[in-house]
Amino acid sequence: TVDYGTEITVSGNTITIGEYTITATPKTNTAQYDYSFLNWTGTEDTVTGAMTITANFDRDVKSYTVTIGRNNTGYGTVSSASVTVPYGTTYTTSGSTSTFSNGTKITATANSQTAQYIPDAPDYTDPVMWYVSENDKTGDGADVLYFVSTWEADWTTEDGRICHYADVHNPKHRADMDKEISRIAGYMGDNNNFYSPYYRHTTIEAWETLNEDTVRSRFRIPNNDIQNAFAEFLRRRNPQRPFILAGFSQGAKAVVEVLKAMPEELHKYLVAAYVLGYKVTPDNVSATSNIKAAQCADDTGVTICYNSVSDIRYIQPIVAEPCAMCINPVNWRTDATPATLSDTITVAVDTNRHVLIVKGYSGDEYAPIRGFLNVGDFHGAEPWLYEECLRENIQARIRAYYEQ
Repeated sequence: TVDYGTEITVSGNTITIGEYTITATPKTNTAQYDYSFLNWTGTEDTVTGAMTITANFDRDVKSYTVTIGRNNTGYGTVSSASVTVPYGTTYTTSGSTSTFSNGTKITATANSQTAQYIPDAPDYTDPVMWYVSENDKTGDGADVLYFVSTWEADWTTEDGRICHYADVHNPKHRADMDKEISRIAGYMGDNNNFYSPYYRHTTIEAWETLNEDTVRSRFRIPNNDIQNAFAEFLRRRNPQRPFILAGFSQGAKAVVEVLKAMPEELHKYLVAAYVLGYKVTPDNVSATSNIKAAQCADDTGVTICYNSVSDIRYIQPIVAEPCAMCINPVNWRTDATPATLSDTITVAVDTNRHVLIVKGYSGDEYAPIRGFLNVGDFHGAEPWLYEECLRENIQARIRAYYEQ
């Protein structure tokens, strides 16, 4: 109650009537509505009698952005990456189209199907399907079975079919694999009998997806070759001789798969398995008693595993994580004790993430691979950076095997 002639002033959502100040405050917003103050009605400049002044409010139904995702960006497209619709909007789906109740439609379109080509499987009784270097002249060496890494990209046949695998019957593809195999044989085959099968390894595009399901699916064909090659390796060799399994990158995955499938009675002949530049997951370890983490420089029947990075933020999970083990190939320790390589490079195990942290090395000689490898990690260097360490270690473990 105020006197006749009392001044009334309005400022936004505040009204002052003489000595009284009234503020109009909208209701707190909810998930469904935004509430707001609109204006005052029924006001005059002064009070001239009994009067009603009304604070007017409004509410608006909230709108939300719905993001339209894809489980694999390489498999298809959607007509819109997002759509903004009001709260409470419903939608129905019919085939590849989702229709929102406000009329908005989103359509998913699969990439056009391209006929695929799968090369013929190798016949491992054919010597052409093997790289062989037999150097054990004294009988005190071991048989080394090595699986090569990824060398091919997707390619197309003359009739337009796409292929996601190396063709072991293509001399060029075998020659590509030989570039790595021959260099590995130079140190792993020292005083040993060295064997490496050409296999239909999956192309770099599978790994580039960074999708474990894609890699798992595409690796079925390589794994079939790998298991057949291992069976032929066993058939040819003296069953009493010690053997070594080794591989790099995709070839290191092959080593893990061989260990998982290998009859346990063969484990006593295993000097060591070298998983270079790939992970041995906790699930791998629990799947077989054939996988035992190396603990020092000369234990036998063990698995040597490492992945090298300049910093843990560069760990690439598709090849390096999760990993259940890591050993430093310079000092052959599994703790964080650093080791010095070539006077200027420091190598130490990160015991939490099970990778090698390498300092003082740029890795510049290895170009980035499709933007996801050799970018802060040293994937391309794994078999070469520690080459002399590996050469000496292979010999040390073979000696330890014969002395046990």
